Amino acid sequence: MAERSSTRLAGAVAPYRAVLRSRMRAQLEYRRSFALDVIGSVGIGVLEFAEIYVIFSSIEALGGLTFGGMALMFGLANLAFSLADLLVGHLDRIPYYVRTGTLDALLLRPLPVLAQLATDDIQLRRLGRAGIAVVVLVIALAVNPIAFTPATVTLLIMTPVAGTAIFSALFVAAAGCQFWLVDASEMVNSFTYGSSYAATYPTAIFTTPMRVLFTFVVPAAFTAYLPTLLLLGLDGPSWTPAWLGWLTPVAALAAWGAAMLLWRAGLRHYTGAGS
Repeated sequence: MAERSSTRLAGAVAPYRAVLRSRMRAQLEYRRSFALDVIGSVGIGVLEFAEIYVIFSSIEALGGLTFGGMALMFGLANLAFSLADLLVGHLDRIPYYVRTGTLDALLLRPLPVLAQLATDDIQLRRLGRAGIAVVVLVIALAVNPIAFTPATVTLLIMTPVAGTAIFSALFVAAAGCQFWLVDASEMVNSFTYGSSYAATYPTAIFTTPMRVLFTFVVPAAFTAYLPTLLLLGLDGPSWTPAWLGWLTPVAALAAWGAAMLLWRAGLRHYTGAGS
């Protein structure tokens, strides 16, 4: 029975594995172009961190966090977002698939449409931004006074995984909305990339309505800020106490539940390129 189940699983993932291999080979075929793309992705991460560095050249703390704490939060938030961007960031091309009729072809295949889209255009160059996030995160872990107990190690492992799931859910939710808002990619990008930007700053600097928005409506605070408070042993501001950081996996599940509802509703709303 177990052998039969493993055979079925291997057969189910085989088409996606074949597509991913072909996409990766195509991107690595022109190595110089690929290297330049990776350098550009690294540059984006460097510029984003440079913004925080410039801010702290004039102040000593922001929202209760020192430069070391902000670097820790930046590393966690950007690692999660860059991995989500790598996995499903290309879902913002839904309007292109709709206009060209490509989505109709995907609907005809006996495979989940979302899984087909997720494996359609993974861009390895986005690993450059993830690399910068890892470097910043490692340095921040070294310079901050963090006691590496089993609880903190668990939190450090859990946070990037759950944070990636949260940002991925935001990309899926935004893609679902584009079935109604065709050619509104810039608007939905402000939702996804705006959440990433908000995640790199402490919610303590926001007004209470914005704090509630980026914690309980768009769970950006769960991806980095709340876990950072826990790692540094700090108390959170009103409406966002530090202990909420342990609920990051719960926030990820809730985000995916809402995202899948939007995605399925959008897919049912779609009536074909020729209609």
